[in-house]
This record gives sequence, C-alpha cells and structure tokens, in this order.
Amino acid sequence: MLLNATIPLSVDFSSPEDFFIFIFHILFATSAVLVAGSVVVGISSTRSLRGQNRFIFMLNTSISDTLTGFSVYYLGLFDVQEGYPSRNGTYYILPSFLGVNVLTFLFAQFDRYFAVCHPFMYSRYITRSVVTGICALCWIYTYSILTVQNMVPVSKAAQINAFGVLTLQIIVLTKLLMTIKLYIIARSHLAREAPSVERDNKKESLRIIVFVVIFFLALWCPSFVNIIVRQFTKNGLKFRNEATNVCAILARLNALVTPTLYIWGSPALRAAVWGTVWRRVCPGRRARSEHLV
Repeated sequence: MLLNATIPLSVDFSSPEDFFIFIFHILFATSAVLVAGSVVVGISSTRSLRGQNRFIFMLNTSISDTLTGFSVYYLGLFDVQEGYPSRNGTYYILPSFLGVNVLTFLFAQFDRYFAVCHPFMYSRYITRSVVTGICALCWIYTYSILTVQNMVPVSKAAQINAFGVLTLQIIVLTKLLMTIKLYIIARSHLAREAPSVERDNKKESLRIIVFVVIFFLALWCPSFVNIIVRQFTKNGLKFRNEATNVCAILARLNALVTPTLYIWGSPALRAAVWGTVWRRVCPGRRARSEHLV
C-alpha cells in the first residue's frame, strides 16, 4: 500500500458525476461512522444490553461497520483498486471488515435458532463468554487467513483469495437457507409460547436478524453475482477503482443499513443510543422536550 501524498483522488472532477461520487462517499462514510458508532457506544455503556447474547453479536457487527465507515474515507476518496495486482491497495485489510460481518451474522442465526428451538440447552451452554469467544473468532479467522494470504507469493495469494471467495459463496448460501428455516420454525415455536417478556425478546431478536440478513444479502447479491461471472466467464463488470465500483458500494452500504435496522427493531437499543449518545449531542432537543412535558 502506498502511503504518501502522491495518491491521486478517486475522481478527477471532470464531470458532474465525479462531484456526486466524491460527496456521496463523504456523506456515506460519516453517516456509517455516526450510526454504527452510536450503536457501539449504546451497547457498551448499557449493562443490561451487554448481558444479552444477541446484543453482543450486534456490538461485534457494529464495531466492524464503524471501521468500514472509516475505511470509506480512503477507499472512496482516493484512487484505490484492491486485487491482484492492486493499486494503492490495503492488502484487503479494509474490505475484510465485511468478511467479519458475514461470519458474525451466520453465527447469530445459529444462536437465534438454538435460543428458540432448544431453549434449555441454549441457556445452559451458550453463555456470554461463549458468544464473546465466537465474535473474537470471527476476527481471528478472517485476519489470520488474510495474514497468510499477504505473506505468500502473489500466485499463491490469488489461489487463497479464490478459495476464500468460494467459502464466502457457501456461507452466503447457508445464510439464505438458515434465514428461511429460522422464519418458518420460529413462527411456529413462538406461536405456541405463552405471552411473556422472554417471548417478546425472542420475537424481537428474530425479526431483527431476519431483516438484517435479508438486506445484507440483497445489497451483497450484485457483488456476489459479479464475482461468480468473472470467475467462470472472465467477463463481468470491471470498474476504474473502488469508489466507482457499484457492487462494492452496495455491499459497503450494509455498514449503514445494519445498525439502522438494529435501532429500528429494538426499543431497548434505541433508548440506550438516545440516552448515551444523541441526548448529549442534541441538548437543545432535550430542553425542548422537557419544556413540552
């Protein structure tokens, strides 16, 4: 990766589209950092949330989403092309934040499946320490593979990258099947449970994970299809750099969409984010609300 002042910007501002692309990446990066970062602070600062497994998974993905937002300040504003060969690349360090999220979502789906279908076994074996270890494993696995990939010759690195893409495709397919299975099974299980706070928590967490995965797959699908086409036909879409790569931009949009869905779907998280972050940032609004009361 070239780290000096000679790295050109992602666009040359020769057309109105260039200005739009540049401004879009600034707004997107800032929004992702603010929203995902708010979720990180809200969960980290609220003991009742930190004690629930589902919020630990949310915290893990939100940390990754916050870092993804910061990465856009480089990937979106400068002339960067990841790959083999790369141009001003980061050795896939920044794009790999999405890989952490893919693994985390997969484990979160299994977590919700066992919580609903096998509640006794879940409460006995799936502790907060286990979930924290799983989240740490997502980071360790992703960046261990990346470290090996960056230490071997380019030809071997390309092979490892191709294997990683194949693994990712299998994971994405598994996520899709798990989402369908979760929806069908959870719907029947929850319908048989008596109304309770625990039932409401399960229903809320399932709704969040299903919506998050659906949006994740929808936004990642164009990149997924393009990768498959380029692997098997050597055609597919090619872009000037990461800033103009529509498929990569859609995939990175998850860094904003996912924490937004968390806040939308969980009243407890929404209250925590408001109480720990935005109420302090917007004192004027707080004063007006108190005045109206």
